[in-house]
Amino acid sequence: MGMRCVVFGATGYIGGRLIPELLRAGHEVRAVARDTGKLAEAPWRDQAEVVHGDVTDPASVGAALEGQEVAYYLVHALHQHDFVARDRAAAATVASRARAAGVGRIIYLGGLTPDSAELSSHLASRAEVGRILLESGVPTIVLRAAVILGSGSASFEMLRHLTERLPMMVTPRWVHNRVQPIAVRDVLHYLVRAAALEGEINRGFDIGGPDVLSYLDMMRRYALVAGLPRRLVIPVPMLTPWLSAQWVNLVTPVPRSIAVPLIESLVHEVVCADDDISAYIPAPDAGRISCDRAIELALGRIRDADVPTRWSDAAILGAPSGPLPSDPAWAGGTLYEDVRERSTSAEVRILWQVIESIGGEHGWYSFPLAWSVRGWIDRLLGGVGLRRGRRDPRYLHLGEALDWWRVEYLDRPHELRLRAEMRLPGRAWLELSAVPDPAGGARYRQRAVFEPHGLAGHLYWKAIAPFHGLIFGGMVRNITNTAERRGIPAG
Repeated sequence: MGMRCVVFGATGYIGGRLIPELLRAGHEVRAVARDTGKLAEAPWRDQAEVVHGDVTDPASVGAALEGQEVAYYLVHALHQHDFVARDRAAAATVASRARAAGVGRIIYLGGLTPDSAELSSHLASRAEVGRILLESGVPTIVLRAAVILGSGSASFEMLRHLTERLPMMVTPRWVHNRVQPIAVRDVLHYLVRAAALEGEINRGFDIGGPDVLSYLDMMRRYALVAGLPRRLVIPVPMLTPWLSAQWVNLVTPVPRSIAVPLIESLVHEVVCADDDISAYIPAPDAGRISCDRAIELALGRIRDADVPTRWSDAAILGAPSGPLPSDPAWAGGTLYEDVRERSTSAEVRILWQVIESIGGEHGWYSFPLAWSVRGWIDRLLGGVGLRRGRRDPRYLHLGEALDWWRVEYLDRPHELRLRAEMRLPGRAWLELSAVPDPAGGARYRQRAVFEPHGLAGHLYWKAIAPFHGLIFGGMVRNITNTAERRGIPAG
């Protein structure tokens, strides 16, 4: 019999994959998101109830929990500098409101923690959230996992880019620590089946895959599965977790705010202490997925452009999230714009194909060196840089990350609006649109908008304004020229 399940964190990496699995298992699903518009294009949107909710707002949490039997808690404030306090307050809010609403079970996905070690702030916070939920008075199941391997997961992206980009690696001491990775498919298996367990179970369970190996072994296995030459590894004991995170921030798409807690977790050996979960939830019929097979499956999804969720799908907390300002008063009387238009003989359909495929491997159609340098600067400042890429080379999804932008508005095949998530003294947007031209063909319009914050914001815009002709002007020419070339019939 299906259960009524509410999912907090529906726009996140695990939440976005869990919901369709719950629906397939016959459960009713209520998806909670701070910005419900981000779920407008989710393939399961018409099968689930989507509601607004913010775990920092007790009223919206209470409304989301009303009438539900099972609550999934898949939220964390990792990007915030005060994430420990925020996660503690959010968990306490959900715990108290779940008890008041008469929810029958809470299910939480936390981190695997060693018993005898001083935990990193990240692992300690995940453990604290688990304790708060277990003490809520609502029967709670805490599933604890170490490294989750799956296309688009932060752990997998870190492993992939470190191994692919560095044939010779200078590595810290922690790469020799043992870890028990688990495939995302197995994580979903346990999460879904936990909803239907009978009895008032109130405890934590370690979950992991069949392999226990070092992080160094994982990198070597990745290289083997991906068909790469064997990697040369040079251990350097003095590389601290913080220094390692700076290196990961530069080499991989994973920003420093995520790399630091990921690496702090790897400083400890994270291996399942027991397999008690098997007494409650049997392993999948085919057995738990091995590390090699998990890597193979993830790479297959990436090659097929079939990555349903990515770690970057959740917006960077603290990044601009408000709507595009339409009134200069938003910026104290100043709103900077760079608007350019150009007619093209290409059809609107062809022009839109070029617009929607922008970024990622296709680049930004102007002065690649300038975009790369700006991306590297952003990485050095702890930002996301250009390495997040895109989920699919041809199609965009509302709310997804696109290099250092986020898709804020998508009206296919007419308008695309991107919101910047790079480090800036203000807020920035980029609008690209295609409309029919009365004279024939299409009209391409490009609008860059910047809302400065303080004197630094004004100085920033004035400093880069001389380069706009080269960057934005080049984009207009190259996008329309590319559309025209695509529209020429084969001879």
